[in-house]
Amino acid sequence: MPAHLLHRRHLLKGAAAALTLSALHASGLGTAPLQRNHRVGLIGTGWYGKSDLFRLIQVAPVEVVALCDVDRNHLEEAGAMVAQRQASRKTPKLYADYRQMLAENKLDIVLIGTPDHWHALMAIDAIKSGAHVYLQKPVSVDVLEGEAILAAARRHNRVVQIGTQRRSTPHLVDAKKTIVDAGLLGKVHHVEMCCFYPMRANGNPPVQPVPAHFDYEMWTGPAPLRPFDKLPHGGWWRTFMEYCNGIMGDMCVHMFDSVRWMLGLGWPTSVWSTGGIYVDKAGKSNTPDTQTAVFKYDGLDCVWEQRAWGNPSDPEYPWAFMLHGDKGTLKADVHKWEFIPVGAGGQRIKKDVVYEREQYPEDLKEPRIELHAAPATRAHMRDFLAAIQAGSRPVADIEQGHISSASCILANMSMQLGRPLAYDPVSKKILGDAEATALLARSYRKPWVHPFGQNR
Repeated sequence: MPAHLLHRRHLLKGAAAALTLSALHASGLGTAPLQRNHRVGLIGTGWYGKSDLFRLIQVAPVEVVALCDVDRNHLEEAGAMVAQRQASRKTPKLYADYRQMLAENKLDIVLIGTPDHWHALMAIDAIKSGAHVYLQKPVSVDVLEGEAILAAARRHNRVVQIGTQRRSTPHLVDAKKTIVDAGLLGKVHHVEMCCFYPMRANGNPPVQPVPAHFDYEMWTGPAPLRPFDKLPHGGWWRTFMEYCNGIMGDMCVHMFDSVRWMLGLGWPTSVWSTGGIYVDKAGKSNTPDTQTAVFKYDGLDCVWEQRAWGNPSDPEYPWAFMLHGDKGTLKADVHKWEFIPVGAGGQRIKKDVVYEREQYPEDLKEPRIELHAAPATRAHMRDFLAAIQAGSRPVADIEQGHISSASCILANMSMQLGRPLAYDPVSKKILGDAEATALLARSYRKPWVHPFGQNR
């Protein structure tokens, strides 16, 4: 079949899928605005940046006009892959500096798939350039960066969708409607969330020269400049708190955001956390391998537990959330959900993840694709595009992404300080705690300037 017909067939099937999902999605999933060919740019062309972009290409007739990455090898590979994927077969313009990309192209949409320490500056600059933004989680590496992105999005009236795509995951949308919203749980008074994946990179690679194809200075940007010991791709950067929020900011943010969405929760009244490096102490990593956090609400505790070692508490749900109500429990993860009623007379219900292999056979050839997550990201992109067309807020609006991300950052701060923290989003201070308030914004490496308080 000719490429343009194949592309159109996928668009029509994608639209049909969106209509099916709209019956499940609590806020309504509109189909993509197919009548407009949005001009798109991607910053960060590694694994997940490309994955997000390819899902967008699958659901709307966008034109990818520009790509940016500080790794020339990644950039050129992505350019060739995009040329094969998009309908025009054009190779996007390639950039090493995102500021030049934004200045030279009038972009409707910018996707950001960089390491976390770059999210705030890139998102704000993209918003200021006039683009709507799809920003990977976590929103930021400090709380006030998130406040700055939110302020910029509202000031410039741009749609910012955060990559917390559990809010668009078909089987979880179904669980929210048929279990939570239908009242089968009763009153929820306790939530468990967990991650027991052995995903914490570690090791002691020696300091070495920076490869010619990689701009380490620009990659580091506003963060502290560590001695170069290997390319940071593939998760090495995630093992250093200089560039991320640890497993808390990578994995808890998804589960906590899902819980808040399911239960309609806003900011927690306080956050408490403890943990550290208890087991895997041999390498350079400075992210915790063990951590517990409690996000408190009135009459409800949301408890997070992570271990990057040992066995999961429940092998069926190694990365998951459990909502405990007085009438039943909902266990859920990215692959399935299960409702367990209180008492012997109730009906247990279980449903699995929705796959779309037949509708999108090209998924099967994409390196490192998460097949279970692809339908969720496609639905998330449709929701993003519908919000742009309608001038409305998407399901994972920047405000929601900021609350979830900042709450996880507060947990890390609590672990560092050894006490509970209560953040006030109005005054943007930790209540009664000047020492903690001073930690709400990180110091930036010169010449980069922290965006909070800037005229953006």
